[in-house]
Amino acid sequence: MDWDKLRIFHAVADAGSLTHAGETLHLSQSAVSRQIRALEESLSTILFHRHARGLILTEQGELLFDATKSMSHRLEAASARIKDSAEEVFGELKVTTTTGFGTLWLAPRLPALYEKYPDLNIDLMLEERVLDLPMREADVAIRMKEPSQADLIRKKLMSVRMRLYASQAYLEKAGPIDKIEQIGGHRLICQSPNAFQVSAGATLVQHLLAYDKPNLLHVNNYFGVLQAVISDLGIGVMPDYVIEDFPDLVRVLPDIESGEVPVFLAYPEELRQSKRIMAFRDFVQDEIISHRRKIREAGSIIA
Repeated sequence: MDWDKLRIFHAVADAGSLTHAGETLHLSQSAVSRQIRALEESLSTILFHRHARGLILTEQGELLFDATKSMSHRLEAASARIKDSAEEVFGELKVTTTTGFGTLWLAPRLPALYEKYPDLNIDLMLEERVLDLPMREADVAIRMKEPSQADLIRKKLMSVRMRLYASQAYLEKAGPIDKIEQIGGHRLICQSPNAFQVSAGATLVQHLLAYDKPNLLHVNNYFGVLQAVISDLGIGVMPDYVIEDFPDLVRVLPDIESGEVPVFLAYPEELRQSKRIMAFRDFVQDEIISHRRKIREAGSIIA
């Protein structure tokens, strides 16, 4: 099968349009159309249903698209490994993590990474959905749970705990809270029950709701919970790493916290020698060491 025709087919299937595929490939619409017709003739099948709104894959087209997607991922992996054979750290690195961790912990630290590796380009994908690393939806992931996908290198970075925080302004307005039985007199801000979240956080919320039920504000990620807390809306259930950059928040009911939540870094086995991933991994580990040191120093000052 002619790879050039498959490449054009893949672009058309991905774009759903001859015109858009032509723009991506720098070919005219008629040239793209001719290649698709030639491919269909060589396979003796129809690959697309033609509609006024665009192109839709036939069943046979879906089968071929699955194959070209796999080929494309393998070529991307090979390209990455070839580029990473050089000593320099450069090129794109696709990093995925949760919205809360990526926004509150990782993104503020990226200037130091760019300063060290100015030719590295980070594509930061913040979503609660776990992306498929072996299929190269991302190069490296930081998750609040050990990844279960096969053929991954996993490294535990640290552990966090879910704790209760509020602004001083909120506590002055709503009144202090000295024991868990007083939770019913406050607004509790937490992740939505149907949102992706760590089980330790959900367990802590259920424990709190077993007492006098508070007024609730649900948000679908911890960044939103934090914004509500600093806006003086209530007491938030949040991971402890947020406090380093928001020292004015007050920890509420300090004896109440979740169990440990492990934070893992993972990447595909085939990228074991990637200079970009090694640079990113080492950077994150160094930042975690610095983070822990700051927490210890802050604790000794308070004590």
